[in-house]
Amino acid sequence: MAYHSSQVSADLIWEITRNQNAFLVHRPQGGIRFSRDPLNLTNVHSRKYAGYVNDKAVGVVPAEGDKGGVTLITKKANTTQKPASQANKITIGANKSTRKTYKTVASKVAKSGYRADLRAEAVSRASAIRKSQTPKKDLPEKKARGAKARKAEEAAKEE
Repeated sequence: MAYHSSQVSADLIWEITRNQNAFLVHRPQGGIRFSRDPLNLTNVHSRKYAGYVNDKAVGVVPAEGDKGGVTLITKKANTTQKPASQANKITIGANKSTRKTYKTVASKVAKSGYRADLRAEAVSRASAIRKSQTPKKDLPEKKARGAKARKAEEAAKEE
């Protein structure tokens, strides 16, 4: 989370830092630019999602520890001069259902009047994190079909 003075507008900071900053990732294929900013929900390098520029920014990251869950990070708009206490973190544990997790994220982001334009992105980010934390099931064994199935059936009858 970048430090900036309340005397400087966020638009000016974006214009100065949009081509070079610590979070910027260039991809030569297709000219796409990504961002590693923890307060960027889509990881797309744009003014709307840039957390280090906006006074109000939202980030969703996996919760610390092995148990899973999601941590919602919001940026306090009135603490621009205090970078250490600028982030407000809310951890939603893995013991809550996914539906309650999404409802909590949506209400903290949009319904409280924080940044309603980021509600869908925050919920989809929380969904992707929760999906990555579920253990994967083993794939069922493939059954032979067609000619292979007939051959296997005939071989079983001969034995």
